[in-house]
Amino acid sequence: MKYILSIDQSTSGTKAMLFDEQGEMAYRCSRPHKQWIDRHGYVEHDGEEILANVFALAREAVEQSGIAPEEVVGVAVTNQRETGIAFDRETGKPFCRAVVWQCSRGEEVCQRPGIAKEAAAIRRISGLPLSPYFTAAKFAWLLAHEPAVKRAGEEGRLCFGTMDSFLLWHLTPSHRFATDGSNACRTQLFDMNRLAWSGELCGLFGINPAWLPQVLDSDARFGETDFCGLLPRPVPIHACAGDSHASLFGHGCRHPGEGKASYGTGSSVMLHIGSVPRLPEQGLSLSLAWMRDGQAEYVLEGNVNYSGSIIDWLVKEVGLLQSPKEAGPLAASAREEDATCLVPAFSGLGSLYNDPGARAAFVGMSRSTGRAELVKAAEESVAQQIADVAEAFLQAAPALRLRFLSADGGGTGDSFLMQRQSDLLGLPLRVSALQELSGAGVAYLAGIRLGLYDEETLFANRPSKTFTPLWDEAQRQSKRAQWREAVSRVRSHQG
Repeated sequence: MKYILSIDQSTSGTKAMLFDEQGEMAYRCSRPHKQWIDRHGYVEHDGEEILANVFALAREAVEQSGIAPEEVVGVAVTNQRETGIAFDRETGKPFCRAVVWQCSRGEEVCQRPGIAKEAAAIRRISGLPLSPYFTAAKFAWLLAHEPAVKRAGEEGRLCFGTMDSFLLWHLTPSHRFATDGSNACRTQLFDMNRLAWSGELCGLFGINPAWLPQVLDSDARFGETDFCGLLPRPVPIHACAGDSHASLFGHGCRHPGEGKASYGTGSSVMLHIGSVPRLPEQGLSLSLAWMRDGQAEYVLEGNVNYSGSIIDWLVKEVGLLQSPKEAGPLAASAREEDATCLVPAFSGLGSLYNDPGARAAFVGMSRSTGRAELVKAAEESVAQQIADVAEAFLQAAPALRLRFLSADGGGTGDSFLMQRQSDLLGLPLRVSALQELSGAGVAYLAGIRLGLYDEETLFANRPSKTFTPLWDEAQRQSKRAQWREAVSRVRSHQG
């Protein structure tokens, strides 16, 4: 048997998975890493902790799965997107902790007059609305506030990258400093038409393009690794992709009009639009799906900053739940007529609204609102935000009407959430039997390129469960109207 070793470096932790010759997951292991959150709401990760976890998990996957190390024929890497890390080109050591995609410290950068006045040009070139969510503002903040980063830039030792670039540097003996198009396009420094780093955007944010990684196809050969002697010989790292893009591929959404939602710490909702870039109306982003054989394919994308993290908040901060597993059953027991909405704008409102000044609130509570109703409102807030994005897709690309939405991630194990999502969409929701679609998708990219998989056979009849709407259109529209009213109440004056 031959296996692909897939590394999925996500926001809350890191996973290592082995996929066999049929594309089935044969083994999975994971480790969390510390979330550094300070009083300003800044969110950070320790790159060295994550790197140590990657090597430990690779060893665990090979040694505990019972496979022979020589049966690993390829490696694939997928990662949390928009998180930026600055590290030394000579030693690979980070200059500071990584700035996580959720962190809004880049807001001061986006408000600089020289940058703010160019918001339209930034969006036209990058496909992204000017926002601290993306990596460019995070890099600019580090240059301004971390003396070691600024000094390394002046001395020619600075590497600015997303987490994949940092991992690839350490996995490859040649210290390959590279990324793929799906990660590059989420930095707000990438030209979506030229498929290269934009000198104009780099200049606006004060970034020297020499500090940025080489951009390759998503299924390119990124180098070789033996995980510091774990494997008997170096094997190719033959795929790298942002986690949302990898899950899109894992679903088999390879054609225009196919879309998916990933339920993780946050949620990424994507609609494949083909090989021609089309800038959508305000609120949505234009992203690369992936680059293969030098050909780019594009998606419209909307991002939800808080989905699974809402349930974590209910457990760890509010104490309404003992475990995330309690959320769905408790929500199902709530009074359906209760109109409470949670708008989870803990660090502003993301896609569609792009309102960093908004703040979270429960709206519409009555005297009979209780614990179950509050949890129901939290669950529904995830589904409502994703329904917002799906409706924006319909407006932006009416010819590519969704027939169903594919779903993956940890939240898909919550039957209440999945049914409520279908109800609010008014569409079938096709839930993958395999939750680990990011790890699978990047493994599939590598395996196809290595000749381990036939692409059409691989995606034929992948197992899934379908949820269909139980509400009529009047019920759906009533719930959607309640949500829109709640959102309007938490919007900031500048939003």
